[in-house]
Amino acid sequence: MNRREALFSLSGIVASLAVAPQLRAKELHNVPLETQLSADHLPQPAWQDGYQVLTNPLDRQNLQAIFDRLIPADKLGPSASEAGCIEFLDNQLAGDYGSGAALYLQAPLHPENEEKMMGNPQFLSAPKERYLTGLKALENWAQKKHQSSFHALNAEQVDDFLTKMEDGKIDLGAEVNSQAFFELMLQNAREGYLADPIYGGNKNMAGWKMIGFPGARYDYRPYIERRNENLALIPVSLIPND
Repeated sequence: MNRREALFSLSGIVASLAVAPQLRAKELHNVPLETQLSADHLPQPAWQDGYQVLTNPLDRQNLQAIFDRLIPADKLGPSASEAGCIEFLDNQLAGDYGSGAALYLQAPLHPENEEKMMGNPQFLSAPKERYLTGLKALENWAQKKHQSSFHALNAEQVDDFLTKMEDGKIDLGAEVNSQAFFELMLQNAREGYLADPIYGGNKNMAGWKMIGFPGARYDYRPYIERRNENLALIPVSLIPND
């Protein structure tokens, strides 16, 4: 598993544009003040009030140990936790994503049939529950196998664990599908690294700077026909500038 390449593989789907080829944008100056948005209508950063779901420091330490091996710090950018991926995840788990609002979570469930039809395991538990159950099982596994907390393991031990977890060769108990839990954590770490900073992750737009994504700009039309050129655009977030 090449963690950095796994992250880069998403850069091609971060944004796409479709505009008329000859359309030109004009910069608007001297906009009347009465057309400005009032402060209460401006978008607000999502993660402001502290942890709501991942309130156990041990859970966060163990999760950081995993996230920072999935996306480690190097000369290209910060690690997952340094980029705010755990804060991003907590915010997501505290909302509709965590509660599974878009998922069908009613019985009956026949795992063998559901997995065959859908192509991957199906669950009656929402992401929030899966994380809290999985992190508890993770700590129990580490205590049983290593007589220490998971975050105390060295990088080689964590890598070995994650490799086996990805292959479905780690037993975290009957309540946790370890392979599916690995895939969930990898997906959320990627999302936190590349999402708009307004959602808590991608601090200082580090993920966007790494892949060269210019961010949530209002208008790209002036640049459509400037092909094969480094535009050197500074990334822009949805977070309002002061």
